[in-house]
Amino acid sequence: MAAIRLPEPARALLQSDAVAHVVTLNEDGGPQVTAAWVGLDGDEIVLATLPDQRKLRNLRRDPRVAISVPSTTTNAWGLLEYLVVYGTARVTEGGAAEMLQRLAYTYIGPDAVFPGMPDPPPGYITRITPERLGGVGPWNAPRA
Repeated sequence: MAAIRLPEPARALLQSDAVAHVVTLNEDGGPQVTAAWVGLDGDEIVLATLPDQRKLRNLRRDPRVAISVPSTTTNAWGLLEYLVVYGTARVTEGGAAEMLQRLAYTYIGPDAVFPGMPDPPPGYITRITPERLGGVGPWNAPRA
């Protein structure tokens, strides 16, 4: 699938302090779900991890990924809005501590120091190229 440009309401939610649910595929095809801090780097969604986790091993094997991000906005029908992004991920080594520190300002606060350890490992950055959007919200207008 081709990459899409994220509409402004989706970008705003991805840059908020809403924790994302990241879904990858295990070797047996079953889903693996983790919660993660996310942000944006240009048109890519980014997340960082220090240890090599299952989601990273899954993404190296099969780069398909889905992210669900809850909103605190209720629409006109009384439904709580949420964003779903389907895309392709790539994992690179290094830069995780710096990315986590940047995300910590959003998720913890302006005085946050994260990770709270001296000389953290290089870790891994995951970059997700959005290919399709879903969910309930202005990023997924009903089709006629």
